[in-house]
Amino acid sequence: MIKVSVVGATGYTGEELVAILASHKDVKIVSLSAIIDKPTNISDLFPRLKGRVDVVCKSFDFNEAASSSDVIFLALPHRVSMDFAPKFLNAGKKVIDLSADYRLPSDLYEKWYGKGHADAKNIAKAVYGLPELFRSEIKKADLIANPGCYPTSVILAVAPLIKSGGVQLDNIIADSKSGITGAGRKASIDLLFGEIADNFKAYKIGAHQHMPEMIEILKNLAGRDVDILFAPHVIPIKRGILSTVYTKPIKKIDQKEVNKIYSDFYKNEFFVRFKSDTLPEIKDVAYTNFCDIGVRVTDKNIVAVSVIDNLLKGAAGQAVQNMNIMFGFDEKEGLV
Repeated sequence: MIKVSVVGATGYTGEELVAILASHKDVKIVSLSAIIDKPTNISDLFPRLKGRVDVVCKSFDFNEAASSSDVIFLALPHRVSMDFAPKFLNAGKKVIDLSADYRLPSDLYEKWYGKGHADAKNIAKAVYGLPELFRSEIKKADLIANPGCYPTSVILAVAPLIKSGGVQLDNIIADSKSGITGAGRKASIDLLFGEIADNFKAYKIGAHQHMPEMIEILKNLAGRDVDILFAPHVIPIKRGILSTVYTKPIKKIDQKEVNKIYSDFYKNEFFVRFKSDTLPEIKDVAYTNFCDIGVRVTDKNIVAVSVIDNLLKGAAGQAVQNMNIMFGFDEKEGLV
């Protein structure tokens, strides 16, 4: 049994984390904190947790969290986690950070997030928490940089092709559609029902902060430079991401060969389900930690389609999957 704290427990991701951890047989939740007016039982904030979690959510108290926890989840905004993570690490705690603060080298972080990194020394220590690619590193890690939701869907969709060496690396297009919870739990005109309902829009094409994250990880996988054009969209659903990734083969390849590449790559991955006969749909992964993938070979392209729940495999579920690996638990515990 390990003791766990969640810092930032009142956002969408924090709520999902608490719900998952509450059903985990090897976890005791000892501390929940957030920016909050007064101490409040978490089940009063999120009634679906009544009878499952009886922990008061309070303003952050470092000493309380550090003294009572084995691992701390930071479900905080970007540019905030870097102020918390080094203190917990120095106290000998394991940290799983769900923000972007430890996903990129410091120079890229400053370029894409508009702030110099306050804890650059720990960036090199952080392990990118995508278990399907970095499981052995995650096992030994003290600091996990939990992947972004868009990068999770895009990287898993195309990783087998990149690793096979069979596609051009300078002409990849990733087109992703996300539900509105991907924008976080905050007041914004863009997120009002009247703006989102019956609407569908693109944003930050070629300029989204998740694009360099995709490039860095796929470059690591390929062993050389990778170029991606990323086009994100918001669709009027609550949760889920569908990513369509377009690649060009170096030489002619047929559907059977591509199916084998994917089947072999993910054959031992419980949370990735490759569909050789159909293309995946968001409804099949909503409220789960699964990533479903389908691929089609056309005359000039290989097109991969992936779907995930942005709050689970794209955030909280993957964070718990990483925790399970770090502590030697069954990787599926709390997630199925």
